[in-house]
Amino acid sequence: MLKLLQSIFARNEHQGRYPESLIEMAIERAVDGTYPRLRALPGYAKRLRDPVIHAIDHVVALVENVPPPITATAAAFRNNPRLEALFASPEHLLETFSNDTAFGDFRNENPVDGNRATALLLAEYQEKNILGVEMVGDMLCRDVAQVSVTFRNQRLIDPAIDPDEVFKLLRRRAFDYLISMALATIVTAKGTRAELTRERELLKSKLVVLQKGGWSFADERREHPAAAELQAELDEIEAQLAQLNVDEHSMAGQLELLADLLASAEKQLWIEPLAFSLDRMNIKRPHQHPDARPLNVNVLRDARGQALVTLLVSFDPSEIPRRATLSENADRLFAELGIPFKRG
Repeated sequence: MLKLLQSIFARNEHQGRYPESLIEMAIERAVDGTYPRLRALPGYAKRLRDPVIHAIDHVVALVENVPPPITATAAAFRNNPRLEALFASPEHLLETFSNDTAFGDFRNENPVDGNRATALLLAEYQEKNILGVEMVGDMLCRDVAQVSVTFRNQRLIDPAIDPDEVFKLLRRRAFDYLISMALATIVTAKGTRAELTRERELLKSKLVVLQKGGWSFADERREHPAAAELQAELDEIEAQLAQLNVDEHSMAGQLELLADLLASAEKQLWIEPLAFSLDRMNIKRPHQHPDARPLNVNVLRDARGQALVTLLVSFDPSEIPRRATLSENADRLFAELGIPFKRG
């Protein structure tokens, strides 16, 4: 049975030095994460061994090259141009962390007093051509072509007290994401016969469950089911898949799709360093512009066009305000409206 949150990496895994047990577990996780019936094919493990090692090499190097964490607090905000670009104000930073689902789960499960937390901060990155207003010499000019940079959906993933634990979780997430991309490729490649159509729909459902379970870097805040719920849903999908009649030729094609994607891991998921200058309104400026602020960021990209700014951050959880409950928000709203409200 595929366990959504099973960890296959040690805390300090280094590129090119893996125990045989890790390689075997990674192969089986790749099969479980895509199509467990691939085990019926002779030599499936041998076919996947080199692609899996290549994928492990890639995700380990990817995470090892993440820069050290920066301090992300209200006090440090004004001294860090990356925080100033990603958040509108120190209050916005604190509010974002306070409302973050992953941080909320972390806070509920860990003693935070006296401990710092480390997490990966993600933000969607977009550039847009706009027409703006600009001073040219002594003249105010309108409809000037500008490039606006937007950072949205800021969120934390894989928070932990021990930074080594964060790196372990990120390695697992990156490896699982490659597997989910292989599953998406298999779904797309499915034919239109009735049996294959049913299989494709089940595999699509499986992909959704895996993404909700943390096998992606996508925004998971809209739906946040418990791990046990997701595991039960995944087990039911696998049970239905096991009842379908699938020919060996179809499975062999799926095995090749999985092997090919893992063997090209660096073309599926990579980090691209970007250096540019922004003004206070996040408009791109030449480096010599008087309002320009140099900015260096790493952007996580994938073969589907996703672009996420990544920033490892360290902060004191006790400084983050607790998220208001639904009843507290209701009390505040009624108070602002001047409406008497008494709980029965």
